[in-house]
Amino acid sequence: MGYYVTVEPGVRLYVEDIHPEGNKTIVFLHGWPLSHKQFEYQFDVLPIMGYRCIGIDWRGFGKSDKPISGYNFDQLADDIRAIVGVLQLDNFTLVGHSTGGAIAIRYMSRHNGFGVSNLVLVDAAAPIGFTKETATKFLTQTLNDRPKLMQEVTDSFFFQYITSSFADWFFQLGLQAAGWSTAAIIITLRDEKLYADLPKIHVPTLIVHGVHDKVIPFAQAHELNKNIRNSQLVPFHYSGHGCFWEERDKFNQLLKQFVG
Repeated sequence: MGYYVTVEPGVRLYVEDIHPEGNKTIVFLHGWPLSHKQFEYQFDVLPIMGYRCIGIDWRGFGKSDKPISGYNFDQLADDIRAIVGVLQLDNFTLVGHSTGGAIAIRYMSRHNGFGVSNLVLVDAAAPIGFTKETATKFLTQTLNDRPKLMQEVTDSFFFQYITSSFADWFFQLGLQAAGWSTAAIIITLRDEKLYADLPKIHVPTLIVHGVHDKVIPFAQAHELNKNIRNSQLVPFHYSGHGCFWEERDKFNQLLKQFVG
């Protein structure tokens, strides 16, 4: 079922809550500039295995409200904390992909990982996000030709072959966002760093990263593994930036084993 949660006056975030009576809860944070729908191939499988899966569209993306401000990691993490409070979530696994991984890391450090028993970082945009050069290019495209930006994102995202139909679907996910929120996150990824957050993570952490990732280099997964205590790194040898789709069977099985 889908519903809205108010995270601050005038700002509601969309939550997709699948199999609410599941015995263990997994909360998914999507990447930029996508939405919870990127995890379709997890939501097809994990609820049937007995898990409650919660997909959150962060502010400015997917079906959520699109305010003009609030696109820094602190506010994005506070939004997640508000949802965790309203839904009274506890002892859940937090899964963050790409920028969602960065938000998850900030949630762990800023809110002391409130309610989180396990953390999964998928091709996380951390400890750094975009270089100045990449950010400048993406920002120019966002503010002048956002469909071209989304085409470039789609073209560089996957290592494996994708059909034109899948590419069209993926392309449209990114266009559901607002232009201003798409641009604001680029600036956040350029300017904010997460090095100081990493030592504050105290839960078992699974780091998965595509070896062929062109968006966030695989080397950054090693950096996370080195700086997060009680973490394990699992390389995905046939994936780019989208191992949750490119090697979905392996990904889903790994998630199941890790969550228990």
